[in-house]
Amino acid sequence: MSPVEFWFDFSSGYAFFAAQRIEAIAADLGRTVLWRPYMLGTAYKVTGARGLSSTPLKRDYARRDWARIARHQGLTFQLPADHPHVALAATRAFYWVETQHPELAAAFAKRVFTLYFNDSLDTASPEAVSRLAPEFGLKPEALLAGIANPALKEKVRKIGEDAVARGVFGSPFFIVGEEPFWGWDRMEMMAEWVTTGGW
Repeated sequence: MSPVEFWFDFSSGYAFFAAQRIEAIAADLGRTVLWRPYMLGTAYKVTGARGLSSTPLKRDYARRDWARIARHQGLTFQLPADHPHVALAATRAFYWVETQHPELAAAFAKRVFTLYFNDSLDTASPEAVSRLAPEFGLKPEALLAGIANPALKEKVRKIGEDAVARGVFGSPFFIVGEEPFWGWDRMEMMAEWVTTGGW
């Protein structure tokens, strides 16, 4: 069976909450998760949309909602003072880890989320992101070199553009088979769709 594709931007609050549950949901469905960070800005260029944190009214609502979800789920959640970051360094780092050590990729992504939304990890800084390497038995200098690799940069750019071409435009965004689901609040619907065969 095809995996559950989990598309997200590391600076997305709703994606943080989705990351806490996606593997359990996929396991219940007998599927794996394909973690796919990408740059939301790539989608915004096509849709003309703006991020929640850059949109009046929506910004204040989102922050209230994230805090409410965190309390409901019993999770710690603290936005960085300068939220949102352009998480390009973290995104490139993920794909380097996935290429070199695929078994570590999901744990790396979850750690980035945890540190960004609790300890203000600067996901835009290659140096800051590279300091995560020892937690995974990797060398910071190797991760830093990977982030700077031109071939990897091109790969990450193409992954994002290909995702948008397939219809991915938000974070979190899920694809199961050919069926798209946008948003943290669609995870249960996605699971039901897969379980029942759709409607």
